[in-house]
Amino acid sequence: MTSRKQEKFEMILDAAEKVIAENGFHGSQVSKIAKEAGVADGTIYLYFKKKEDILISLFEDRLGKLVALFNANIQESNTAAEALHKVCEIHFTQLEQNVALAYVTQIELRQSSLELRKAIGLSVKPYIQLIEHILKRGMEEQSFRADLDTKLTRQLIFGAMDEVVTSWLISGRKYSLSAQVNGTVDFFLRGLR
Repeated sequence: MTSRKQEKFEMILDAAEKVIAENGFHGSQVSKIAKEAGVADGTIYLYFKKKEDILISLFEDRLGKLVALFNANIQESNTAAEALHKVCEIHFTQLEQNVALAYVTQIELRQSSLELRKAIGLSVKPYIQLIEHILKRGMEEQSFRADLDTKLTRQLIFGAMDEVVTSWLISGRKYSLSAQVNGTVDFFLRGLR
């Protein structure tokens, strides 16, 4: 994609993130997304075949950037416990700073059709694999229990972080999400050691 096309693609995704967070996926017409992006309705269809493709691309883009951020930051971690703390910190901080993305990732994923959830699930897979990698690293370091079922444990960790974010949103964001990092990671580490 040329830089101009990439810029317009990003504008559409940014607009979609905002519109879907405010109206829900089903209440977000392509025309609302186009208006928010400052483009003609037809321009949307130059980049996406249908509205579902916008949501899938939004997840791919945003979660891809999040996983890249995790990977860049955990390289500096000396231990698996530090890496897990960094992942949780980034997860909570990024979603606290981008409430629209938090709503889209937490609420829309659960309300979409099975077919859409499967497509979005492919975007989540690298994140789940990253958590599994951290668990295996901890087992190799002998700082995590050797009998961990990494497939189950990665789901429990991801699910717990996911629920903390969802509860924060449902509460009306009455407290700091990023302030939940230490308690969350402490809980994880007690079960992992």
